[in-house]
Amino acid sequence: MPAESLRWETLEALKNSPKGRLKYNPDWLEKGEDILSGCSETPSLSPLSGLILKRLSGRPLQKTRSLCSPTRDTSPGLSEEAPLSSSLPTSPYQTLLSPASPLLSPASPRATSPLTLSSPPPSASHQDDKPEEEDEQGEADLSPVANPTPPPAISLMSPKATQVAGFIRICEEKHRAKAKAELNRRVELQEHLVATVAGLESEQLKRFEELAELKQRQEFQTMRDMLDKEAQESLGRQEKLKEEHQKRIKILNLRLREAEQQRVREAELERQRQAEGRERLRALNAVQEEVLQLHQLLEPATALDHASFITRGNQLCSQVSEVVRTTAEGEFPSAEDMALVERALQEMRSLVRELQEEVAREREQERRRREQQQQEEEERLKQAQQEARQEQEKKNAAASAREKAKKQGLQASAEESTLKWFKELQEAAHQCAQSFEDLNNTKDMQTKKVRMELQKAATIPVSQISSVSGSKLKEVFDKIDKLLSGRPVVSGGKSVSTSLHSHGLEFVSYKLAEKFVKQGEEEVASHHEAAFPIAVVASGVWELHPRVGDLILAHLHKKCPYSVPYYPPMKEGTSIEDYQRILGYRVEDSGVEAQDSFLKRMSGMIRLYAAITQLRWPYTNKPGPAPHGLNHGWRWLAQMLNMEPLADITATLLFDFLEVCGHALLKQYQGQFWKLIFLIKDDYFPRIEAVTSTGQMGSVMRLKQFLEVSTLIELKHSHNALCTLITLYALS
Repeated sequence: MPAESLRWETLEALKNSPKGRLKYNPDWLEKGEDILSGCSETPSLSPLSGLILKRLSGRPLQKTRSLCSPTRDTSPGLSEEAPLSSSLPTSPYQTLLSPASPLLSPASPRATSPLTLSSPPPSASHQDDKPEEEDEQGEADLSPVANPTPPPAISLMSPKATQVAGFIRICEEKHRAKAKAELNRRVELQEHLVATVAGLESEQLKRFEELAELKQRQEFQTMRDMLDKEAQESLGRQEKLKEEHQKRIKILNLRLREAEQQRVREAELERQRQAEGRERLRALNAVQEEVLQLHQLLEPATALDHASFITRGNQLCSQVSEVVRTTAEGEFPSAEDMALVERALQEMRSLVRELQEEVAREREQERRRREQQQQEEEERLKQAQQEARQEQEKKNAAASAREKAKKQGLQASAEESTLKWFKELQEAAHQCAQSFEDLNNTKDMQTKKVRMELQKAATIPVSQISSVSGSKLKEVFDKIDKLLSGRPVVSGGKSVSTSLHSHGLEFVSYKLAEKFVKQGEEEVASHHEAAFPIAVVASGVWELHPRVGDLILAHLHKKCPYSVPYYPPMKEGTSIEDYQRILGYRVEDSGVEAQDSFLKRMSGMIRLYAAITQLRWPYTNKPGPAPHGLNHGWRWLAQMLNMEPLADITATLLFDFLEVCGHALLKQYQGQFWKLIFLIKDDYFPRIEAVTSTGQMGSVMRLKQFLEVSTLIELKHSHNALCTLITLYALS
């Protein structure tokens, strides 16, 4: 048939149609592109389908022709009003072109739309020249023409075209199925990928949370360490503040003590001034009384004319009364007033003496007779007193014999060797003082200046030693050692040396020893703990310069004879004040110092001596024992117990010595020391109580408590040792 012979022309026409331009790409499935975009359009006839049909039929198209009619219509033109419909009952794809087919069903917009030819088909040459215009205007030619009379509809679907369209539709369906399957596969793959990524994200989220938690714990630990460190630093700062506070407290206490001492000194000076004023007032009253008594003696007792004596006596009484009136207003008499009153008294006495000389001539015989009678009476009285004295001496000798037997041979004074040693030290100190007598009594200003500089260089370093000196001890010792060795030292910004004077070394040694003892008398008496730093420096100086040590002992024995030990007896012709000075009391114009002050000074010096006997300078290079070691402390304690106790002083000295030196003596002598302690407690302490009055029991009670605690400790140690021996014996 003609349609089969023109197969190639049909294919060429289909190729030039929009559906025929569909390009197949084998990579559509892999790339996931929209491969169904060209298949979603409704198939339609090309604008050139009329020309193709002309060539296929070889005759002009009829007005109306149905592709699905069983007989051909031989009308010269195509029917423009007939709908496009055809059926191929013999074609295997007839179902695709049937009215029920979706391709040509009335519901399809393409099947129901009329096909119009608004213009004749272009020629082949014009078609070849403008292919692009035809492609752009292809769709516009198929659109309905805005013509009030629509063109007649034609039906151009041939069986072959319908078959080709069916094949294309089948191909499109296959590709659409493949695309849907690939799309489903990719959707599943994507879902699987999303699930995998979600799982990985969940794991990563867990790791991130764990990492964040770890970082938070680390930050918390770092913060806690930082807080602990800050707490430690805060504690350290608090400790430093406490130490500084303690230091400031000590400084303030020291200043308070100094202020208190200054106040006490000022009060003492004021008290002394008041006492001196009262004493002068009493002396003034006594002078006035004596002047008035002497004036009464000027009354005429005989026939002699005494007018001149009486007139002068009245004048002297007026002078004394004038001074008394000035003191009646509440003021004390001055020294000038007292001098004026004394002169008036002396003149009054001379007047009375002259008067008495005149009267004495008349009463000479009577006085001689009375004197003779008085002498006889005095002789009788002396004889009676002598007999009474002899009787009393006999009684005292018997009583002393009984007392001596009761005391079991205790000494009343020190041993001869001790006294000899004491006198040798005092003689050496006296000779040393005599050697620089010219330096002390000089009137040369240059020599006085040298003396002051040497004294400052010797005493100031010792004054710097205290219980809080610490590392300054070696510096003080080196300065003293240099000065005693003749090397220059810096004192007060000046270079000082003992070579500045021929007796400079003796002067410095004497003043240095005196200053050490004075520190014990004052500093150690007020602060007991200061005995050890002062003693260790004194021991070091003693070891390198023995002469200074002898001078220290001489000054110590002179101010505190109980450090010998020695109880100086009262010699005949010695006044009470001089004897009290020998015993160590301070005697001034205002009187003798109080007993508490005296005991405090003696306690300080004994503590210094006890510390010297047990300490040695730690930086010494000399072998052998200390210059004045524990053997001297043991000798002092033994001789003290061999002498009769004195009230108040013996208990005080024993307690201070044992408190400072007891531990060192225990380490050195062990059992012998405990025997000595028990001897004091059992035998010597009752003697102390016997000579101590009720108002002097303070030092006795301190000594008693010390002895009780010491013996209790020894008994406890002895009990433990005995239990240990019994246990070892039982185990063996």
